[in-house]
Amino acid sequence: MSKIKDIEILELGEEGEKSSPWSSTILVLRLITSDGEMGYGEAPTTLMTRPVYEEMREVGRIFLNKEVDDIRKNYLEFYKHSFYLPVSMESTAALSAFEIASWDIVGKQYGAPIYNLLGGRVTEDVRAYANGWYDECITPQDFLTKAKEVERMGFTAAKFDPFGPNYDKIDEKGVEKARKIIETLKEKTKLDLLIECHGRFSANSAIRMAEGIEDLDPFFVEEPVHPDQITGLKRLRERTDVRIALGERVLNKNLFLPYFTSDLVDVIQPDVTNVGGIIQGKESAILADSFGVEVAYHNAFGPIQTAATLHLDYSISNFLIQESFEKFWPKWKKGLVKSGYNLDDGHFSLSGKPGLGIEIDEKIIDTYKTQRMEPFNPNEPPWVVKGTFKAR
Repeated sequence: MSKIKDIEILELGEEGEKSSPWSSTILVLRLITSDGEMGYGEAPTTLMTRPVYEEMREVGRIFLNKEVDDIRKNYLEFYKHSFYLPVSMESTAALSAFEIASWDIVGKQYGAPIYNLLGGRVTEDVRAYANGWYDECITPQDFLTKAKEVERMGFTAAKFDPFGPNYDKIDEKGVEKARKIIETLKEKTKLDLLIECHGRFSANSAIRMAEGIEDLDPFFVEEPVHPDQITGLKRLRERTDVRIALGERVLNKNLFLPYFTSDLVDVIQPDVTNVGGIIQGKESAILADSFGVEVAYHNAFGPIQTAATLHLDYSISNFLIQESFEKFWPKWKKGLVKSGYNLDDGHFSLSGKPGLGIEIDEKIIDTYKTQRMEPFNPNEPPWVVKGTFKAR
């Protein structure tokens, strides 16, 4: 057994970042044990970089000097002390980084990749879908031009938000503009089309949107209503046959249960970096499987998150498809992890090395350390892909 003896929290980012604001900074955690083993974790930011950073320091006070193998016990110890944990993204994000880094160390100690410690490999083919590819896209032709590039990269599925500046409400004209974009890609590409709503619509507008595009048979429609409108989601569910996906803002496995028991979702999207880490990510999938619901983990931040998520993909029986921003990251983020997983022709694979199986480029960490918040644009919410929240 070895204890956690050193904790380092690192914020990375680049001045003049051109990627979407929510991923312009990342938080990397480095744990070092009493016997010198090192493990890495990652926490998401999403316009909360510094609050999450500070919460990671709080989690560190619980994990310091604890046995690194006691992953669930250490998780529950923080749960006991953190009064708002189940509904505080700052807390769950910070805790997730420590949980992931602990798994990385434990895997290295046992000489096994994490997925082998979770019961072994079940999924043989980790199909990816592209996201982040449609920056500055406004017109159907804009989307089509870039979607063709996505196809040339080998992807067979892509997610995108065709709703421009519509927020909360969308009228028939707005629906028709979105429909034209979807229709163009459906007719002129071979991609499966995943429609991103970003939880932006009231229930009435979500119903109008869904009824306006359902005949185009999207692969799924993600977060069609505001995440706190569960009753509205139920009304939407009664009015449309589109497949509903959600879950990136669901912060532990228990909070998924109302969606399952009320039959409100077809695909869940837990985020390993805010749901509580690998155990919560795996148990969320197990619960989903009991209700015949598939899993497409949310994965929008950095390469440590991707590696951790792929271990879950390998180990669950109800895997559907995996989100990927990799091809559209800035150079520094692409280079942070030198090895550990590959993305080729739209499919992921892991190295099979112990722990997360990744090798970190320390030069990237040294070069891109920062202490800033994400950029803020008062004319465009930070959750959209850059340059798309514009009138058409």
